[in-house]
Amino acid sequence: MPAGAWVAPRPCYERPAMPQELNHRLNPLRSAPNLLTLLRICLAPFLVAAILEDHYLLSFSLFLAAGFTDALDGTLARVLKQRSMLGHYLDPVADKLLLSTLFLVLLYKGLMPVTVTVLVFGRDLGILLVAALLYAAVGRREFRPSIFGKGNTLAQIVAIAAVLLHQLTKGYWVTVFRTVALDATIALTVISGLHYAWIVSRRGGSPAANGAAAKQ
Repeated sequence: MPAGAWVAPRPCYERPAMPQELNHRLNPLRSAPNLLTLLRICLAPFLVAAILEDHYLLSFSLFLAAGFTDALDGTLARVLKQRSMLGHYLDPVADKLLLSTLFLVLLYKGLMPVTVTVLVFGRDLGILLVAALLYAAVGRREFRPSIFGKGNTLAQIVAIAAVLLHQLTKGYWVTVFRTVALDATIALTVISGLHYAWIVSRRGGSPAANGAAAKQ
């Protein structure tokens, strides 16, 4: 090339997004974790109908399937790197919708103690009211997941599974398992509610913190 000759710069093109990437950005509902969460929501009416019709084997199987999707969607979100803001909020909403509905249905059927149901709903209602008041007073506030809140959700899942299993077999170990699961639910409901109140009281005067909203 002759000296002093002008060389046109090569254009720098940004790597185009792959079809899967673009599709995930435009429609997060089509990601695998969010589809599993939606499937869990869709299972709720069938599960309720099975309990109301006294089909406890079917209801127990559907509840296990719902629990499997709950465990699988979080794993897939991490492995496939498909975490999204929609899934961030949709997953706990799906859990609360399913668990709250089942507590009410089992209470209606006389299978869930009134004390347990009242405590569970009272705690959730208290958290909802406090969150609404904080939002109205100081703007959006989010709290990181609490180990007690996660334990409480797990205890509720185990308690419902134990109650349904108890309708299939009245074995001694099943009866003990049901009693322990219900007692654990009561204890963790109270502890997690008090812990949540403690967190709110500590952060009441501090600036709004950025955190991940999660199952409480």
